[in-house]
Amino acid sequence: MTTSCPVSAPPRTASPRIVAPDALPLPETPAVPVLAAAPTDALVRTRVRVPLEFADGYATTADVFTFDGLLDGREHLLLGLGDWEDALGRAAAGGEAPLVRPHSECLTGDVFGSQRCDCGPQLREAVERIAGTGGFLLYLRQEGRGIGLYAKLDAYALQDAGLDTYAANVALGRGEDERDYRSAAQMLLALGAGRIRLLSNNPDKAAQLESHGVAVAERVPTGVFLSEANVHYLTVKRDHTAHTLDLGQAVSRTSLS
Repeated sequence: MTTSCPVSAPPRTASPRIVAPDALPLPETPAVPVLAAAPTDALVRTRVRVPLEFADGYATTADVFTFDGLLDGREHLLLGLGDWEDALGRAAAGGEAPLVRPHSECLTGDVFGSQRCDCGPQLREAVERIAGTGGFLLYLRQEGRGIGLYAKLDAYALQDAGLDTYAANVALGRGEDERDYRSAAQMLLALGAGRIRLLSNNPDKAAQLESHGVAVAERVPTGVFLSEANVHYLTVKRDHTAHTLDLGQAVSRTSLS
């Protein structure tokens, strides 16, 4: 097993919760509203090692982190893949930044293998590429570009009636893309990853992370996973929101391993 380099900025951990037994009840006082300042720092809550194996047989191990203090209160995960501690050490010494993919949850694509999107193959590709160089996968609970699972399926029905993926969200009274990457930035900063190489085709991810204190040293495009069912979806992403997608360079969904 490879010995890791020391990390310059160790993960910040939450202090133990202490409950005093037999505490005397306080006298009742009139309720006064208190406006608490929003936290800016997230703290590591749990770190646990999880072996991973995908349907095609690819296997690796992830250090899975949970957090306290995330601004949106959702249960996002950070997966440390490969020699991520060494990658942080190299970055701290002025070397190459760790490879990072913020991946928004997609039950239909990640779990059921839906062909309507490219989420499942992107997730599978990201794990292997990050494990090979050391870095992080952020699994963000932002289903349907932030509108939720049921609303996403409602949007699918509107797409079947002729709307594109963005117009369908708007027709439901939602934003084209409601995802917020503040919590992603918090998780990275809690692990000391203030400078990253971003594995993404989406320029908005880079812009948001930069605005929340994470320097994007390089944008690294993912593969292009084209199917008969998602060609219009990917074309709209390229043309409407400037995703870096070369549809002529499509990757077979079965050639990842």
